[in-house]
Amino acid sequence: MDQDESWNLFKSAAFSNEALPSEFETIGKQIAEKCHGLPLTIVVVAGLLKSKRAIEYWKSVAKDVTSFVTNDPDKQCSRVLGLSYDHLTSDLKTCLLHFGIFPEDSEIPVKNLMRSWMAEGFLNLENDLEGEAEKYLKELVDRCLVIVCKKSLDGTKVRSCKVHDLIYDLCVREIQRENIFIMNDIVLDLSDSECQSISMHQMQTFKHVTVDETDYCYYGLYRALLTPVHRQLRDHDNKDLLKRTRSIFSFTLNSSIYVLKLEHIHFKFLKVLELRDIVIVSFPVQILNLIWLRYLSLLSRQNLDIPPEICKLWNLQTFIVQGPGPSVEITFPEEIWGLMQLRHLKVSKFYLPNPSSISADKGSHMGFSNIQTISYLSLDCCTNEVILGIQNVKELGIRGKKIDSNGLLDNLVHLRQLETLSFIFYFLHFPASAKAFPATLKKLKLGDTYISWSYLDIIAELPNLEVLKLMPNACLGNKWYPNARGFTRLKILLIEDRFLKYWKATDENFPILERLVLRRCSHLEEIPIEFADIHTLQLIELTRCLSELGESAARIQQEQEELGNNPVDVRISDPCKYIVFIKVTLCFSFPQVKSYTKVI
Repeated sequence: MDQDESWNLFKSAAFSNEALPSEFETIGKQIAEKCHGLPLTIVVVAGLLKSKRAIEYWKSVAKDVTSFVTNDPDKQCSRVLGLSYDHLTSDLKTCLLHFGIFPEDSEIPVKNLMRSWMAEGFLNLENDLEGEAEKYLKELVDRCLVIVCKKSLDGTKVRSCKVHDLIYDLCVREIQRENIFIMNDIVLDLSDSECQSISMHQMQTFKHVTVDETDYCYYGLYRALLTPVHRQLRDHDNKDLLKRTRSIFSFTLNSSIYVLKLEHIHFKFLKVLELRDIVIVSFPVQILNLIWLRYLSLLSRQNLDIPPEICKLWNLQTFIVQGPGPSVEITFPEEIWGLMQLRHLKVSKFYLPNPSSISADKGSHMGFSNIQTISYLSLDCCTNEVILGIQNVKELGIRGKKIDSNGLLDNLVHLRQLETLSFIFYFLHFPASAKAFPATLKKLKLGDTYISWSYLDIIAELPNLEVLKLMPNACLGNKWYPNARGFTRLKILLIEDRFLKYWKATDENFPILERLVLRRCSHLEEIPIEFADIHTLQLIELTRCLSELGESAARIQQEQEELGNNPVDVRISDPCKYIVFIKVTLCFSFPQVKSYTKVI
């Protein structure tokens, strides 16, 4: 970058939208100039200074940057990164180094990342682990040490992230100093492939597989984190390694996914066992001996019955079973309710039995007092007892075939802390009032619910609803004409519906809408022009929609300009240029049917 570009980048990263005091401008320009036009260096130094408003501190950083000036851009960036790293608190250093365990340049799901931070014990605020994890990640992003890859629809939460390759190199170098944790790699070779089990003889002591070497990890790579010890105490004894191994992560390095038999798990002090890339054929009972386990992630392609001994894992905070979809169901025993530390239970579909009674006289039952996230709970087990057992949940997903009564919704009102709700099942009878839903609800996602568009007038009455996602088959019919003035708090509306054709609405129906996202709306040709009167509207995003819909969005944009408002941002990707109709005449068995039209 030239001098002006460098200064503009530095200013935007260090001050955002704040006014710039003159004394900071002078020293800031000196710092930007010393970065020699390297964008990574500029944003990292700016991130280091972003929260600092003491001029003496800026002057000291300016001196440090000056001492790092070199003709080698990579060396200069690395030195500046080291400076930024040295200014981190010990907790932030640990969280940043954790990126070094993932393969280089990999995009990391933020929820999994933060939950592993919790399990590792990197966080201190016991009563709000998720909040503290988000705070740490935000600080690393603000310091330009972590790159945001994907955000939530409302732009408030990071969904996935990564680090620059030079920052990754920094993480690996600092890990190799072995002050915070030791990273060892376990590679299964040809002789191990017959049983494909993880055991102690495969651990290569203090070994790190480089990017070039991963091509030879044909049968799987497992990365282990160990608690560090003083160098003089290292006797390379296997038992010592086992005691200090606290985490194991699996990584798929090619297109194959291997079936793993966990016949020899000797790492008794594990806190994290991440095997989401390795297929299991039955629940590995050896895991039940890992009583210190806090984070467990598995992958299964068939139904699993979790054994009653699962209650031994009394420290478990996160339990994830990934699979190909809702066709795989996980059945939990009644003993699962004994996991009092459980915070996140994520399975494509699972059955949860009623909890056992604590007091027969009072009718009270066991429950997950710390639970934050549950998805996807089978519709068949949403009894009053189960709902009361998860009454502290904030995010809930329910999946099933169909519901023919309002019994489930009668139970949901007990969830007084629920903020996010996902329904994936067929409603035969929709509730007549929004009071059937928890008043705390902020985000609602509907899919395969097959409700009439008119029932959205009831959902519009939810007092705190900010995000509504209408996924495929959420609604029946091709017309949506909202009647009531509603959705008073709605900021994000997502519609993915290939049958919707006619939509009439006014700014009164969505008075503070900020983002409208339409996906695969292959029949909809027009967004109501009245959306131009929604002063809060910032974005219209169209994906795989008709070109006419894009033209409609452009008219809204133009209308806002003519009204003197800030025009909405319109983003269009993968537009549908045409729809092919095939007309087929049926002349067998159904003489009363002349023809039908099918959308390809």
